[in-house]
Amino acid sequence: MTGRRHGPRLPDVDTNDDNGAEQQHHGHYLSLPSSPTSFRRPATMSRRPSNSEPPDERSPLLAGTRTSRIRIHSAQGSPRVPNLSRNQSYADSIKSLRHHHRAESWGTRLRHALTDRQQQESSMADSKGSLLYPDDRVWYDQFTSTDWVHDSIADAYRVKALRSRKDLWGRVYVLFDGAQGWLLSALVGFIVAVLAYVVNVSEATVFDFKDGYCARGWLVNEKKCCPHGPCTDWREWGEVLQGYPFGERWTEYVVYIAAVITLASLSCLLSLTTKTVVPSAYRLTTLDENLAAEAVAPPPENEAEGAEASPRRTHDREPAPPMIYYSAAGSGVAEVRVILSGFVLHGFLGLKTLIIKTLGLILSVASGLSLGKEGPYVHIATCVGNIACRLFTKYDRNDAKRREVLSAAAAAGVAVAFGAPLGGVLFGLEEVAYFFPAKTLFRTFFCCITAALTLKFLNPYGTHKIVMFQVRYVVDWEYFEIISFVMVGVLGGAAGALFIKASRHWAKTFRRIPAIKAYPLLEVVLVALVTGLIGYWNVFTKLPVAKLLYNLAAPCDDRDNNLEDLGLCPEKIEDIPPILLNLFAAFLIKGLLTIVTFGIKVPAGIYVPSMVVGGLMGRLIGHVVQWVVMATPDWGVWGTCGKMPNATCIQPGVYGLIAAGSTMCGVTRLSVTLAVILFELTGSLDYVLPFSLAILVAKWTADAIEPPSIYDLLTEMNSYPYLNNKHKPIFTSNLADIVPRVRKERIIDISASPVVPAPSLRAKLELLHRAGELDGGLPIVRDGILVGLIPAPDLEYALDNLRDEGSSLCLMAPVMTIEDDTNEEGGRDPTDFTPFIDPAPVALDIKSPMDLVYECFVKLGLRYICVLRDGRYAGMTHKKTFVKYMREVEAKYGHT
Repeated sequence: MTGRRHGPRLPDVDTNDDNGAEQQHHGHYLSLPSSPTSFRRPATMSRRPSNSEPPDERSPLLAGTRTSRIRIHSAQGSPRVPNLSRNQSYADSIKSLRHHHRAESWGTRLRHALTDRQQQESSMADSKGSLLYPDDRVWYDQFTSTDWVHDSIADAYRVKALRSRKDLWGRVYVLFDGAQGWLLSALVGFIVAVLAYVVNVSEATVFDFKDGYCARGWLVNEKKCCPHGPCTDWREWGEVLQGYPFGERWTEYVVYIAAVITLASLSCLLSLTTKTVVPSAYRLTTLDENLAAEAVAPPPENEAEGAEASPRRTHDREPAPPMIYYSAAGSGVAEVRVILSGFVLHGFLGLKTLIIKTLGLILSVASGLSLGKEGPYVHIATCVGNIACRLFTKYDRNDAKRREVLSAAAAAGVAVAFGAPLGGVLFGLEEVAYFFPAKTLFRTFFCCITAALTLKFLNPYGTHKIVMFQVRYVVDWEYFEIISFVMVGVLGGAAGALFIKASRHWAKTFRRIPAIKAYPLLEVVLVALVTGLIGYWNVFTKLPVAKLLYNLAAPCDDRDNNLEDLGLCPEKIEDIPPILLNLFAAFLIKGLLTIVTFGIKVPAGIYVPSMVVGGLMGRLIGHVVQWVVMATPDWGVWGTCGKMPNATCIQPGVYGLIAAGSTMCGVTRLSVTLAVILFELTGSLDYVLPFSLAILVAKWTADAIEPPSIYDLLTEMNSYPYLNNKHKPIFTSNLADIVPRVRKERIIDISASPVVPAPSLRAKLELLHRAGELDGGLPIVRDGILVGLIPAPDLEYALDNLRDEGSSLCLMAPVMTIEDDTNEEGGRDPTDFTPFIDPAPVALDIKSPMDLVYECFVKLGLRYICVLRDGRYAGMTHKKTFVKYMREVEAKYGHT
């Protein structure tokens, strides 16, 4: 994601790859890596040391010497914009820590070739500046929030400047500007479908390598090699090795286990290359999907509230170890949701993450572990959307506009994962999207349809269908089955909620073992070994999860050549008990493997594995109902169903698919989206009511047992400042409950003079940084009255561009008797900070109800709110403080 350049002054962090220990080095002070590298004053770049070595992805997130701050120009910029240099390094740019620019890569050159730079320059040259929203804008730091209000106003200025041109080219630019969103949606949909095709075809081929190979070609999987069943072209490893050294059957077993471990290990090693180190100063717990196995001690009470604000203050306490996340590991859906809410995570949506996650996903799915590729499709698609935004300045330079494209891309990921474009649109609306205006909904629909059409032509499954699997039920359901469907929904929701509890317990016990924390590969090897050992002998657990789910949901049809011979179609009542025993054993094995697999350091999704566990349970219940009907055919409650041969009116596959959706609902808490996805998988209107009823009951049950979904849990345990706009707590208080007392170190008092010494401003800024408010601000007060606010990133940029910070005096309020001076470079006086001040920050009275505070943060996207008492300044509350308060309220009272 794009990010502001500003970060706290912190000691260098050197991370050991094994244990992640933090070591202190010389007294250098650091800044976060930039995403963009626009700069206006080349003279300030001389601070970069000449002997610095380019860091890599394993380097600490904060490293290198102090560098000057970088700002970009917003849409209402001045004619200086055409002279800017803008070589971007974006979200995967941890390599550019100590450098303000890099040599142009092929991607950068392509972006420059395709970007609408001429349009941007011409429109910006004609636009007028604004004191309230200056032409310069600082980009977003790691772990800060998007300034939605500013980005919205900046885009409005851009559009106004663009439409002010009445010549021919001006009208052409207006048309092109309006078409950019549609072009990006089409491009993202097409690329996402191509990537899904590559992953589907590749993993199917590599998956079969564990059992053997096709003599006609190494790149042909077993299904294509032998489309009509067993054939001589497919050679298993026991036959190839002639039974050496353990006999044919046991040799195949050993080769299978070795292949599972090898593929899983390669996937893990690829994921570990996206390691990112976060200094402990951010006070977050682990950022991956291990459910906060790393516990971070709370900071001292007086650290952020200390009386002194020395920028070079050294604390006596032992520093906590740095935190680590791997952007290619896990599903990434939780992080995508947090990013779309306006939270900045560097490296999660970059080109390197896209490539590594795609390759790692092929290997992890092919290994046969109990994981899916549907969740990672959402992350991969969002990466594509983020990279595609670089083609157009309109989306490249505006974080709020960028998230409109990212919402559409995330929906396209679900569309290609399940072959359900309508389900993808609803997924974007129900799960990941935070800001979803009507035009974004329509563009999301267009993006999903484009992806579905592309996938239809590519035909990845060889069935000329875009769905992962398609089942059709020719027999309608009976009225007495409603009770069974409700029971299946209850059990599915309970299973999903218990999975969340079990995963959290596993993460807090097993993953806190020192060796497992230090060596993620060790856990992957152990999980792969267990999967190979116990999964090989069961006919259900050995199948790929998507193929297994299809067999569990499909009706018994001799004409369906896609069904495996799993013995799931009983011909008489005596055949049912052995089926129940096999299904129950597979349910226990698959449930255990899914729990221990979720959270390991490989690309892995939870959607289909949870559906498989539910499908096994549902098929089990379906055969029980079938047995009861066959055992008591004369009961009047069955009607004519009991008279039919083999009780064919009872379709266990229906129960399997309903339970699969119910269990996934219990894990993710998706509701309408799941009902539509199941409808698109079956293509039958007859079963929409049973699907919807079971999912409704499943959600009620799961919410009662374990209120947060798996992604809510990850967000909470990882301490993301995510303000959930779907769950509103029950507030019984007012704003005064979360407003700290006013401290002179947290305000800029200009009562005596509008001129403030720069060292004093630096000290106050460092206090904000130590409090974790990188995107906070300092209110400006005159005689107790709030007259403005300067954001922390803007203040740091202004201070960094002073020639002599130690002796400079900074102007913090307009002085009518003083003319605006210009420096020798023809720019604004660097000691004049008034252009960076917001003269009208949002302020509420201290008696305002907390519901109003919630609406301001959620609907306006504010990062902080100033507080007044009888018109006088009384404090300020930050979004992160409000999020923490919300969680405390939810834990105590629940939410509506």
